[in-house]
Amino acid sequence: MGKERTAVIGVGQTKYASTRGDVSMAGLLREAAYRALEMAGKTWDEIDAVVMGKAPDFFEGVMMPEIYLAEALGCVGKPIMRVHTAGSVGGSTANVAASMVQSRVHETVLTIAWEKQSESNAMWALSLPQPFTTSVNAGAGGYFSPIMRRYMAMSGAPDLIGCMVAFKDRQHALKNPYAHLQQHDLTFEQVVESPMLWDPIRYSETCPSSDGACAMVFTNEAGGDAHDGPVAWIKGTAMRSESNSYGGRNMVSPAASEQCADDVFAQAGIHDRRKEIDAVEMYVPFSWYEPMWLESLGFAEKGQGWRMVEDGSTNLEGGDLPVNTSGGVLSTNAIGASGMVRFAESAMQVMGEAGEHQVDGCRTAFGHAYGGGAQYFAMWIVGATK
Repeated sequence: MGKERTAVIGVGQTKYASTRGDVSMAGLLREAAYRALEMAGKTWDEIDAVVMGKAPDFFEGVMMPEIYLAEALGCVGKPIMRVHTAGSVGGSTANVAASMVQSRVHETVLTIAWEKQSESNAMWALSLPQPFTTSVNAGAGGYFSPIMRRYMAMSGAPDLIGCMVAFKDRQHALKNPYAHLQQHDLTFEQVVESPMLWDPIRYSETCPSSDGACAMVFTNEAGGDAHDGPVAWIKGTAMRSESNSYGGRNMVSPAASEQCADDVFAQAGIHDRRKEIDAVEMYVPFSWYEPMWLESLGFAEKGQGWRMVEDGSTNLEGGDLPVNTSGGVLSTNAIGASGMVRFAESAMQVMGEAGEHQVDGCRTAFGHAYGGGAQYFAMWIVGATK
C-alpha cells in the first residue's frame, strides 16, 4: 500500500513585524490558526490532530509552551505533537504533520509554527557555552561567515553577489503584505555600503528578528477532492540530518542536504530540476546561502550558482527560476515559523493565491529549510495537480 495522497487546503499567516506587541504568544498562534481554518473551511471539531513547532524554548524563556497553547487554541483533548530541529523546525513540523495524513493515522491535521523574537534574545541563546564544545560566542552570523568565505574562494564568485541577493529579496518583499521588511526606498548602493558585521556579511545581507506565526491544514485525497477551494498536492517530502563536527565534512554543501534533495526530487519524479520547477522558496537567512543552496540542491552545477544570481535567473521579473518571491527569510524571520512559511508560500504559488508575488503559470514548487549548523534539512515539492 502506497502513501495516502495529501493536500494542503488551508494556509494562515500573521503579519510579521519586529514586535507584535498587540497580541500575546497565544494570540499570535490563534491569528494564524484561524486564518488557516477559514481558508480550509474547517472548524476545530474537524481537525484530528495538531503538530506544533518552534525554536528552542530558551529563546523566549517559556518552557514547553505547547501545553498551555493547546488550551489557548481550543484544541484540548486532540493528539498534539511538538517538533524541534533548530531553524529548520517549521519545515520539519509541516513534514511530520503531512506524514500523519500520508500514513493514514489521521485524515485532517493542522500544523503551526511560530516565534516571538521580541520577547527573546536569539544572539544570547545561540552563544550559550555547550557541554563538550567551545562556544563561538558570535551567534549564527559568526558561525556561517567562514563557510561563505570558503564558498567564495572555491567558486570565484564576485564580492557583490550577496548584495544582489539581498536587494532582490527586499524588492520581492514589497509585493508581499505579510513581509516584515518593507524598504521602499532601499537602493543597491545602500546594501553595499551597509556596515560589515561578519565578513562577508553586511548588515543588509542578514535576516531581521521577527514576531509571527504560520499555520496550514493538511487533508487526505478524499478531503482534497471535496474541498471547495484551491488545493496544493504534496508530491514529495524528505528530511535528513548530520553531525556538524565530523572530520572531512563538506560544510559548503553538506551531504545531508544533497541526499535530502535527491530523495524529494525522486519522489516527485523530477528529472531536470531547473526546468521542471516553477518557483522556489529557499531558506536563506544570510544572502550568500542562495547561490550555495542552488548548487547543493542541484539547480546549478558546482561553482556556478552565483551566475544565476548575477544574470537574474532567480528574480521574479524575468527569471526562469524565481527564488523567494515572498521576500524570503532575508525579509522575515520569525525563526520557528520561517521553514513553515517556505512550505506555505510554495503551496500558495501552485494554488495561484500568492497575490502580487505570484509566479505566472506556476504548477510545481519546491520548498526548503535548514537548521542548526546547516545540519538539519527539510524539503518538499507541491503541485497544482495530483
